[in-house]
Amino acid sequence: MKAKSFGIAIVPLFVLAAFGIGSAQKVPKPTVRTVSIPISIYIKGELAGDRREEIVPVDRLIVLEDKMEQQILSIRSIDEAPMALAFIIQEDLTPNFNLQIKDLKEFITRLPRGTRVMVAYSRGGTTQIAQKFTTDLTRAAAAIRPVASSIALSPRTPFDAVSEVLNRFDALPAGRRAILLVSDGLDISNGIGESAPTQSVALDRAILAAQRRSVAVFTIYSPTEITERAGPQAILNGQSSLLRLSAETGGRAFFQGNIAPISFVPFFKDLSLLLNRQFLLTYLSTNMKRGYHRVEVRSTNPAVRIDHPKGYYY
Repeated sequence: MKAKSFGIAIVPLFVLAAFGIGSAQKVPKPTVRTVSIPISIYIKGELAGDRREEIVPVDRLIVLEDKMEQQILSIRSIDEAPMALAFIIQEDLTPNFNLQIKDLKEFITRLPRGTRVMVAYSRGGTTQIAQKFTTDLTRAAAAIRPVASSIALSPRTPFDAVSEVLNRFDALPAGRRAILLVSDGLDISNGIGESAPTQSVALDRAILAAQRRSVAVFTIYSPTEITERAGPQAILNGQSSLLRLSAETGGRAFFQGNIAPISFVPFFKDLSLLLNRQFLLTYLSTNMKRGYHRVEVRSTNPAVRIDHPKGYYY
């Protein structure tokens, strides 16, 4: 039977599979388990221009885990699964960041009602929680403050703050989850010479923690005094690390070349689109082996793009 096409504006729930009950004497080992991941769905080219489609013709979604197609159980939209969004700001960003505060506060206050927002600052070896998760968007926006821009407050790695903030999601009910990290992305734990994304243990740890909690991490590159002094290679390593963090967790990385962004507003426009088009997809996995499982989500409509985590550990 041909699968029915649908638009993403109204996403039907897929019928749950029925499970039999084992005998009372011997409980059979489970052969399936549920997996939930965040996905963002949009039309190719939307993020590069002003076009914003009201309805995205997804047609049929396909989920592959380790190249095997899996059964989709449900897709919950913004109305069915309110967002929990944590902001992490690196304390030693250059003063250019302070010019973006007004727009950042406006972005927070315009989030959909019911959104839970948290604000944290990564400074030195600690993570300062300026505002715990709250649905009071005005209060959350008020927690955004100017950064000190002091090299003395530079974290050895911004990804430890990501891992710490991810722990805060454990107390929240299930739903759509995301982080926005504003950072230079540079892990100098082992020195600038070994700051490539493939050399960062803290980055690996943050990606794993985000995938396990189904949290999409969005990133904005903003320079620090360290990256401005260290030169192009340090900037490249930082941006590549942010790109990897976002790509492997289902988020999106935003840059404006290798300089401080003149304005965050274009980033916020695209981010709003991605968050409004973000869904919580739950599927039935037939892979019971422990280890890393690669995930691919695609549409039968070639014009549709889907951002999603590239995999997860079980």
